[in-house]
Amino acid sequence: MSPRSVISSARRLVVKVGSSSLTGVDGGLDHARLVALANALARKHLQGTQIVLVSSGAIAAGIHPLGLATRPRDLATQQAAASVGQGALLAAYTLAFAGHDITVGQVLLTADDVTRRTHYANARRTLERLLDLGVLPIVNENDTVATSEIRFGDNDRLAALVAHLIDADALVLLSDVDALYDGPPSRPGAQRIPIVRGPHDLVDVEIGGTGSKVGTGGMTTKIEAARIATAAGVITSVTAADRVAQVLAGEDVGTVFLPIGVRGRSRRLWLQHATTARGRLVIDDGAVAALVHRKKSLLPAGITAVEGSFHDGDPVDVCSPDGTPVARGLVNYDSNELPALLGRSTKDLAHDLGPAYEREVIHRDDLVIL
Repeated sequence: MSPRSVISSARRLVVKVGSSSLTGVDGGLDHARLVALANALARKHLQGTQIVLVSSGAIAAGIHPLGLATRPRDLATQQAAASVGQGALLAAYTLAFAGHDITVGQVLLTADDVTRRTHYANARRTLERLLDLGVLPIVNENDTVATSEIRFGDNDRLAALVAHLIDADALVLLSDVDALYDGPPSRPGAQRIPIVRGPHDLVDVEIGGTGSKVGTGGMTTKIEAARIATAAGVITSVTAADRVAQVLAGEDVGTVFLPIGVRGRSRRLWLQHATTARGRLVIDDGAVAALVHRKKSLLPAGITAVEGSFHDGDPVDVCSPDGTPVARGLVNYDSNELPALLGRSTKDLAHDLGPAYEREVIHRDDLVIL
């Protein structure tokens, strides 16, 4: 089966659309573009494909109602615009899909929601149940509450993680650029790259940023999203939003990134790619070997230094003696508790301080090797 036919025959599909593909020249929501996208996805849905749509556009949809001239730069105004725009965006999708008798459901996520074990399981269970009920989930980052420390940063990365979360067969990233080129598409002679088989195919490729006034992602973020998805065994296509029907039909459009990893859900991928470390734990060589080679949990005895300010449950980087990050995990202590525990065994700590201290600093289930 050809790579593009894998996408066209996918049983379960994640499609991501960027703000620039849903807005007009004035920066507001373009309902004609949104309806065109909904029509294409509806046809695929009605053929039996389960689709999750990861949609940007909430902040853009709130620009005009708030009387703003451009996308706001400060976080508080962005959150206000998202609060106003999210309802307008969902209402537009609800109306567009209702014309095909398709029910949509809104799922708003933050990185913090889905890195903790119970929240990750809840997010997966919710999406699975919506798909089982024939609903088309519409996912977005919860911009109204996400802070700079707990943001995914862009919906391309969020879409890749959602594709992994629900064990999708394929991921389609839609934007205002029709494919990945070997240089700026505006440059004469630039050539489309139809297939990327691995990182070696990108060595000589010039990759630019975004020219959009309303979006936050560009080709760089799409390549990073493709790297995350393909590492999890999910084939990925990047193309323009107006070519969505063609890519879903398996036609030779856009750029296809072939899988380089094995499919299978693991929360550790979220820990690695969806979190930003709030601090650092420096460990000795023995602890590095225990974590990396023997797959052990991190104990206080192996930690030599604590850097940064963090709380129980926050993500932190675990670093070798020279400061190189070797792992990331969710810590079980506040940063102000740890210095008094360093270098001591959990048995000694439990004897001196009580049984609550006979626990790992980071449990193996909450740890990913980088």
